[in-house]
Amino acid sequence: MQPNQILAITIFVLMFAAIIYGKIHRYIPALIGAALIISVVFLGVMRSPQAVTSVLNFGALVQRGFWWPGHTPFESHGVNWQTVIFIAGMMVMVEGMAEVGFFRWLCLYVARIARCRVVPIMVIFMLLSGFLAMFIDSITVLLFMATVTIELARLLEFDPAPVIITEIFAANVGGSATMSGDPPNIIIGTGLGYNFMNFAANTGLIAWICMIVICFYFYFVMRKSLKQSTHPDEIAKTCPMPGSAITDRRLFYLNLVVFILTITLIITHAESGLSMPLIGVIAAILTLLVNNKNILAIGKAINWHTLLFFLGLFICVGGLEQTGVLADSSTDGPANCRLDHGHSVVAHVSGLM
Repeated sequence: MQPNQILAITIFVLMFAAIIYGKIHRYIPALIGAALIISVVFLGVMRSPQAVTSVLNFGALVQRGFWWPGHTPFESHGVNWQTVIFIAGMMVMVEGMAEVGFFRWLCLYVARIARCRVVPIMVIFMLLSGFLAMFIDSITVLLFMATVTIELARLLEFDPAPVIITEIFAANVGGSATMSGDPPNIIIGTGLGYNFMNFAANTGLIAWICMIVICFYFYFVMRKSLKQSTHPDEIAKTCPMPGSAITDRRLFYLNLVVFILTITLIITHAESGLSMPLIGVIAAILTLLVNNKNILAIGKAINWHTLLFFLGLFICVGGLEQTGVLADSSTDGPANCRLDHGHSVVAHVSGLM
């Protein structure tokens, strides 16, 4: 093996080991690994600024096909900006909804429907987590669901841990159902030219069959451990009304419209010809226009660590590609487009995270 290949493999393995070790946030080793790939491997050993340009792949952002591919899949290499931009746009939209109390309102509304009984709340929260994870990153869904679950646990006097565990399972299953549910799905979909309906038709049914199975499983496993010390009817009198979660009713409905519009664009993107990153940008712009007074709060709440993690991971894997560690191959998709080994590796690694 060539020295540049040995260095690229060593950097990638050390980065991956640091992520698994888990003592520091995963974006830090990813960014350190990316910096070493660029400075040591590309510029130091290979002396190839062209390799840096190829992996960073900024040129894709100015190509028409990146934003509006029509029915021709856009081939990409290096940093998959389609995935990064789409996730960033959805994060902005989700934070806008959180600012107006949408997720807290939704959970309190569900609690009212379940008449403040813990076991029905657990089952409905599982279904809700799975449904939201079909369109929103599962980690983001869990952050909001867990927060409200803990709040309800204090009011209804039950242990929130079993419910949060069921939500984690449900969000992971729900996220596998669609192209927009999880980053690996986005990477695979954009790389192979699959659309939302391709995923829904092939993985959606299986995912929701699994969802029903785990709902029954957790119902029988958890129902005995979820005991309330106070009668639900008494607690219902003190439980906050769903409307109390809404901070601004006008902004609440406007953000809801943006959410529905974004989901519609995602579902119909194969027919409209819009790319996933363009849909993410549209969602972000509309959210910021609607929440123009809360732009700073939304910006601070975005999970920048996740975006930096993916950026660093793409560059590290790009180092394996540019040094020839990963052999070129072709995978036939619906339009005979290619998912290179680099994006395949990132999809697998991000799925493990």
